[in-house]
Amino acid sequence: MPFLNKSAWPKRAVVTAGMPYGNKPLHFGHVGGVFVPADCFARFLRDRIGAENVRFICGTDCFGSPINEGYRKLVEAGEFEGSIRDYVGRNHDAQKATLDAYDISLSVYEGSGLGHCGEVHQQLSEQFIQALYDQGWLHRESTLQFYDAQADTILNGRQVQGFCPVQGCKSEKAYADECDLGHQFNPEDLLRPVSTLTGTVPEMRPVENWYFDLPAFTEYLRTYVDEVEADPTVRAVVSSTAREFLVPPIIFVKNDLEDAYRAVAAQMPAHEFLPAEKGKQSFGLQFSNLADRDAARHVLGDAGIRFRTGKALVPFRITGNIEWGVGAPVIEGVEGLTVWCWPESLWAPISFTKACNDMLGLPAESWKDFWCAEDAQVYQFIGQDNLYFYGVAQPAMFEAVQLAAPGAPAPGSAAAAAFPLRQTKLVANHHILFGKTKASSSGAVKPPTADELLDFYTVDQLRAHWLALGLDQKSVGFSPKPFDPDPAKREDPRVADPALKEGALLTNVFNRLARSCFYEAQKNFDGCMPLDAPTPAVVEAAHKVLAAYDATMQKVELHSIISLMDEYIRAANKRWADGISAAEKAQDDAARRQVLVDAFFELRVCTLLMHPVVPAGCERIREHLQFAAQAFYCWDAAFEGMAELCTPDEVAASAHAIDPLPPRYDFFEKHPSQLK
Repeated sequence: MPFLNKSAWPKRAVVTAGMPYGNKPLHFGHVGGVFVPADCFARFLRDRIGAENVRFICGTDCFGSPINEGYRKLVEAGEFEGSIRDYVGRNHDAQKATLDAYDISLSVYEGSGLGHCGEVHQQLSEQFIQALYDQGWLHRESTLQFYDAQADTILNGRQVQGFCPVQGCKSEKAYADECDLGHQFNPEDLLRPVSTLTGTVPEMRPVENWYFDLPAFTEYLRTYVDEVEADPTVRAVVSSTAREFLVPPIIFVKNDLEDAYRAVAAQMPAHEFLPAEKGKQSFGLQFSNLADRDAARHVLGDAGIRFRTGKALVPFRITGNIEWGVGAPVIEGVEGLTVWCWPESLWAPISFTKACNDMLGLPAESWKDFWCAEDAQVYQFIGQDNLYFYGVAQPAMFEAVQLAAPGAPAPGSAAAAAFPLRQTKLVANHHILFGKTKASSSGAVKPPTADELLDFYTVDQLRAHWLALGLDQKSVGFSPKPFDPDPAKREDPRVADPALKEGALLTNVFNRLARSCFYEAQKNFDGCMPLDAPTPAVVEAAHKVLAAYDATMQKVELHSIISLMDEYIRAANKRWADGISAAEKAQDDAARRQVLVDAFFELRVCTLLMHPVVPAGCERIREHLQFAAQAFYCWDAAFEGMAELCTPDEVAASAHAIDPLPPRYDFFEKHPSQLK
């Protein structure tokens, strides 16, 4: 196909969706903001480069303090009996049922601690951490961790809450070492910490853990971010967010404390004083390294001077001290550690790909064909608030497992050979809001669950609407009319439902084009599709939309895909309506036949291009057209006419039999609740 750049696509691809925590069912934001976009792209890639060359993988994130805390609360309330594994398994089953209901076509969906994926993930985690250690990038560090003296227990991350200490962050929901906006900090920097177990102020006690030397990769990350910034297919927010962390360590102090700072400044390591910027309430103290910054923190703390730290690269914690987690390998005799949930979730997609290939009976090392080969690409769909982990920590660790640290003992090449990883392509989305606010199950107005929405909308209606929101550009409100907090608006038939805007294209225009083709063939062409050549202008328009669609998918601008298809489907429907009206008025049978030939060809193009968006309705069209899926959804055809999909006998007869439609058939149905 000369109008398409086939080399723009990899030979093999992995598509990942951000793993949902195993502490609850899926909310609509995770389905609409992550899974549906990832599924659309994965379906496109299967059509574009072949289904056998694509792995769409995800699973339940089985570990982490939110899961421990959710399980503890339910057990204490008498609302759950069973182990924490049972608890995660129950939520996993609910998540999988929801994903199946939304036609999410995952190659595998198990969990980081469930099924064969869990077994592979335990093994891979041990290998990955050992590789980091062998290459000289892990160090053991005794750090302070929160301890509840009243409950006599070390607290996990979610059992401590306070205020984020990072300068400029307004989050009042921070945990032991990260806030709900994704900022990382040392536990001792958390402002106003409180134990969620007893409501007391926790103590700080030393614990030993393994840390990855993330600051050592500052220069590498600067080069990496420059490359990402220069890639027009990657959203600008990926590089801009990562770059925020590639700055020298800074401490911020309120302007009214400058005299107090001046009194102890000489006790601090060498640093640069940064006057407060215009309109800012704090001045900065910039240090050349983390050790100097931390020494200054102690000086300020001893002097009673409150401060906040800026974003900077800090050692990335690899292990933790809670029981429910992936077991960490025993290194230097340190036993009983588990892996912190964030680092293991970064390599979990590798585990899932490996497990998927195992299930397909492929060789044990075949996962490298997808994660390591030059002609392969991994696309990771994530929320923008997780860019620190995927855009900073992950690239550094992927580089580290194949690069020995300066001065490290020579471990041989085994670790590097085991993980010759290529960097992934990040597809970062903003959040879907509920109305004008972030969806929260603890808010005054409860947002609908993903399952509840299916009581009012079809899957195709919701998929089309969510993909049209433009989450690559900004957070966008989702305002389904049946869940409007204003009862008057819910009941007023004059108030349009914003969630049905794209659904109207399906149930009205796309339906009309498809039905018209079938009913005309049944009425005047003996139930067959004529196989003449389409009008050159129609072929040219099809080639133009195919090329535009392909180029738009390279940027994963899915809202633009919806706009592009809205225009093309409406134009095709209008060409049909105008053409058949003129043919009937002139009683011109040849013109009637040509109009139908053109319409069937455009229907084919519409169905191919809408297949990733609304697969259920498109599958119904294809089945009634009576073409095999592998041939029909293949982009390698010439797209010069329908004859190229048919047998030689059909081409000779210039007719292809279709499966007749019953009267008033809908390929895209309205939900029964919308027919009142």
